[in-house]
Amino acid sequence: MNFRLVCKFLSIVSLLIGITMTFSLPWAFPALGHRTSEAAIGFETAGFQALVVSIGVCFVCWAGLSYYARSAKGELFRKEAMAVVGLSWVLATVLGGLPFVLSGASRSLSVRLFDSPDHPPQVFNENVEPITKLQYRLVKILVDAQAVGVSPEQLTSADEGDKLIEAFDELKEKPEWTDALIAPEEEPAPGDRYYHYRIRPIKMNIADALFESQSGFSTTGATVIANLEDPVLVPHCILFWRSSTHLLGGLGIIVLFVVVLGQGSAGKALMHNEMPGPSKEGAHSRMQQTAWYFTAIYLALNAVLTVILWLLGMTFFDALCHAFGTMATGGFSTFNDSLGHFYKADPYTGFWIEYVVIVFMVLAGMNFMLLYFLVVKRRLIALWKDVEWRTYMAVLGGATALVIAFGMSYGDFKSHADQSVWSEASDALRCGLFQVVSIMTTTGFGTHDFDQWNSFGRGILFLLMFVGGCAGSTGGGLKVIRHILFHKILYLQIEKAYHPTVIRPLRLGGKPVDDPDLQQNILVYFGLILVLFVFSWMAIITLEPDATWGVSEVHIEHKLIDSATSVAATLNNIGPGLGVIGATQNYANFTWWTKMLFVWLMMLGRLEIFAVAVLFIPSFWRSR
Repeated sequence: MNFRLVCKFLSIVSLLIGITMTFSLPWAFPALGHRTSEAAIGFETAGFQALVVSIGVCFVCWAGLSYYARSAKGELFRKEAMAVVGLSWVLATVLGGLPFVLSGASRSLSVRLFDSPDHPPQVFNENVEPITKLQYRLVKILVDAQAVGVSPEQLTSADEGDKLIEAFDELKEKPEWTDALIAPEEEPAPGDRYYHYRIRPIKMNIADALFESQSGFSTTGATVIANLEDPVLVPHCILFWRSSTHLLGGLGIIVLFVVVLGQGSAGKALMHNEMPGPSKEGAHSRMQQTAWYFTAIYLALNAVLTVILWLLGMTFFDALCHAFGTMATGGFSTFNDSLGHFYKADPYTGFWIEYVVIVFMVLAGMNFMLLYFLVVKRRLIALWKDVEWRTYMAVLGGATALVIAFGMSYGDFKSHADQSVWSEASDALRCGLFQVVSIMTTTGFGTHDFDQWNSFGRGILFLLMFVGGCAGSTGGGLKVIRHILFHKILYLQIEKAYHPTVIRPLRLGGKPVDDPDLQQNILVYFGLILVLFVFSWMAIITLEPDATWGVSEVHIEHKLIDSATSVAATLNNIGPGLGVIGATQNYANFTWWTKMLFVWLMMLGRLEIFAVAVLFIPSFWRSR
């Protein structure tokens, strides 16, 4: 292993991450704030300082690795290329997580309340003794108020206001509640919340930061942050960095510096391990030129989508962040309701925003070489000739039709009793199409609580998690082309069972596949995905405490399904799943070790297992 050469490339990754972080700094200033509350919050000191320190750490890593690699010689072979790719994502995850920890960003409130007073709440993720109905009502008011809290006047003006304040004092005296509740003027806080009754938010720890960072770089879009709309909890500049990890991870950090540096024959090795999915014929004939095409198309689509969303009424901040999340098929939003926020705020504007994002999600899930032929070469016929694109569109159309048909029969899209059939059909098309495209392309945006759909509709979404986008796209999952080849391989093997003497080549698009190892590679990859899924699923079922699902028996009964979808959603880089990680939930309540398992699953899914798995094989690090 040529360690100095590997360190040379890792130093460039550190520098690239540090430079990208600098673009988040301006968003700490009130002049660029995108919400009306920003004027009251003022300059985001904690976020700005965290980014400056993180940038400094990136530059120190760059300097240290560059110094060690100053005498690096030799050619970058496949082993070194795999080490560069795998270690780059580990390094990016660590460096990318620094701003979350250093800024003191918060992930959720320290109190978790359940359906009724009969179910004891959780404080700092621990079950506590049951509370009275009056205390439950008090805590419910504080939870609904989020970290802002409620003033004494607001509390006393409610029914039994004086008793509610007495209930607060009673809970405050209990040891398990003392740190969770904050009385007026007890601790410093910006704005009026200093004088409010509040619930203490939980700061992001190292596991939370690594999870959020890897989720961004791997374009998964899963999050541990419950409240994205309070700049005190998560500063705007940190939110922008969070979305910027999607921009970097969309085509992959390695592709970006292949473009910048042009590593000749090394470019092929780097691209082979970085770009997801089996290679198409001729896709890597000229690596640097191919990387230039991919990156140019990627950045151009980001720019076009940003402008369109801006014109449709988004702030420039929100337009940038949602464009990054769309074209990277990531799904990070700046609102708690994801893209559904805009429809709730203004149905007309939200309607057009959702359909625009649908179009760009479909584009992001396509092979970028096809986009090149479509945009640059103007060869529309290339789309129809490509069997993967035809299958991709057929699956999207078929799944959408099924979701809409079953959803309308079960009333999943009916917003009120008097809604007309045409209005319901319009909502069904908008919500059903959006969620199918979002899940299959592994974007993970949400506009409708699909966790409340009928079982068949949810089952369709679960199966789509294992499909993914096309090879050569920013999408995750197993890729459409692998499913096509897997189907053809199975057909050949079944035919061989009753015609053992027949030798029939594997064909794709009417042409024989030249790669003799492709059949084995496809079967091995499907097998590895199955093994990873099953073992990770069983580990979570066995070791994750029932407290993650609360104390309600109804929730615990869903543990099997929720655990399975959490593994599928992270391994396939989807983001949301079902149940406790559904469209309106997040990953905050999982234990730290489960979050670290999800970090590795996201990385394995993004790099398609091998570039990460080889890092744990001792012989991989030995000299040739």
